[in-house]
Amino acid sequence: MTETIVAEANIVPNLRVLDVASGTGEPAISIATALSGTGMVTGTDISAEPLAIGEQRARERNLTNIRFRVADVHALPFPDNSFERVTSRLGVMFFADLPKALRDIHRVLADNGRVSLLAWGPMQQPYFECTVGTVLRMLPDAKVPAPAATMFKFGVPGTLASALREAGFQDVDERQCDIPWNWPGTPEEFWSYFQEVTVPFKPLLQSISDEARESIFEAVLRGLQDRYSSGGEILFDARIVLVSATK
Repeated sequence: MTETIVAEANIVPNLRVLDVASGTGEPAISIATALSGTGMVTGTDISAEPLAIGEQRARERNLTNIRFRVADVHALPFPDNSFERVTSRLGVMFFADLPKALRDIHRVLADNGRVSLLAWGPMQQPYFECTVGTVLRMLPDAKVPAPAATMFKFGVPGTLASALREAGFQDVDERQCDIPWNWPGTPEEFWSYFQEVTVPFKPLLQSISDEARESIFEAVLRGLQDRYSSGGEILFDARIVLVSATK
């Protein structure tokens, strides 16, 4: 996903780049690397803790053209026309007020600048179908938590593109595409990782009774092993929504 959005952003030397919802530093770090010491990348997130990890990773790579700053995408602390590129990988789905956030991104983007956003496509794809999909099939009364449903809000084609046009962007290009989404390790390691990091699904996973937990977890692991495990890796394709536009 990082490689995909960096390529989509069309990074050339000396750009000023804003990466929104950077978390622990990507794709900001990869963009700074691609700039080869030129330009400046500003990575922002609403939380300080993950940005501290991003700062450490940037120092380890001896990057001098990157900085991190706590900031809310709905009220970005930058002057108008500050950046030639704005990116966000798997962040746009969680903007609390999408129109307001996109308008502020439009404001800080320079004339003819480019925004590139990457979001999850529909939930009906292997990464989710073989994990929480298995839980939902075995617990017919269970529901997808509202925060998790938000992850797939742009799975309907054209939804994000329409929001960008309404915010004033031009030359909007949206497409869904499948990219490799592979994980080293065993099904057990992958399932443990999924439960730890996929926070929006935690209420669903925590609702599983002790009596049902063993059989459901065995079904998840069996599906991973039989359908997606090969050569010490879990091999998926991920369906994403990729949108770019200009100011």
